[in-house]
Amino acid sequence: MHTTTPSSLNRNTVSRIVVSTLKGISQVVLIENAMTGFVILIAILISSVSLAIISLLSALIGTVIGIGLRADTESVNRGLMGYNSVLTGMALTLFLTGGDRWIIALVGAAVAAIFSAAMNHIMKNTGLPSLTFPFIVLSWFFLLTSYRLTSFKISSALVPQDLTHWSLNIQGEINWLNGMMKGSGQIFFLDYSLSGILLYAAFFIAGWRYGLYAIIGNAAAIITAYFLGGEHSLISMGLYGYNAILTIIAVSIVFKEHQRYALLTGVIAACLTIPITASIDTWLLPYGLPALTMPFVLCSWLFLAARKMLPSL
Repeated sequence: MHTTTPSSLNRNTVSRIVVSTLKGISQVVLIENAMTGFVILIAILISSVSLAIISLLSALIGTVIGIGLRADTESVNRGLMGYNSVLTGMALTLFLTGGDRWIIALVGAAVAAIFSAAMNHIMKNTGLPSLTFPFIVLSWFFLLTSYRLTSFKISSALVPQDLTHWSLNIQGEINWLNGMMKGSGQIFFLDYSLSGILLYAAFFIAGWRYGLYAIIGNAAAIITAYFLGGEHSLISMGLYGYNAILTIIAVSIVFKEHQRYALLTGVIAACLTIPITASIDTWLLPYGLPALTMPFVLCSWLFLAARKMLPSL
């Protein structure tokens, strides 16, 4: 008779944690694939060692909290407890300063895991996924505390601006290739073309549709941004593409529900992220906050909710 030894149980537990942690990284782009998560981690590593460390630790924290608090086993195994933690940890590391920002970032990652579980429960009755909403709200709250609590020191790059003195700069050439390469990297705050290429490879590892749709969504977004008169520098940096990539994957692949025109509606949704991004950026300008992935969340919710009333959409 075969018996399970304590050592084999420990190995199984460690293996589960490792796989779930990598899936937590891949779930940032709505993919459940440990290898995709590993390639994404490498893409982050070649851009920034510190960000790679914080993303791995944040995903691990989210997974361990899910196991420790006895969250739904399927959610933990699929990495759904980790992806908001990953983004929160990375955002707080980047947008806060001071030596203690690492501690704050990891605490934020832990809170994000709990917030994700709460949001999933709240959103269950709506039939809509919580997506990255916990990460967005927590990051904004943590960054805004810097104006009232001295322990939090916001980066000088996030400067509140007066809308009455705001002027749009559309000068300069557009580097279209950079816009395509960096669009995927900006999902993880990476402004590095090689990282963007690796991220596309991570998409294709999960399936050719993920990779192809990511390219289509990014291309549709930067073309739309150009014709709508978006800032050339932002287009070249990929800042108009990353929300579109996430949106087309959500609308056309992950939550398509066998819709006949899933790709078409996904492209339309990707294009719609451009005016939504511009609007949210303007709304947040007086607070000096980044839009993060809020355009993706709002646009995806809009289309997924509309499908419940308009089945052919």
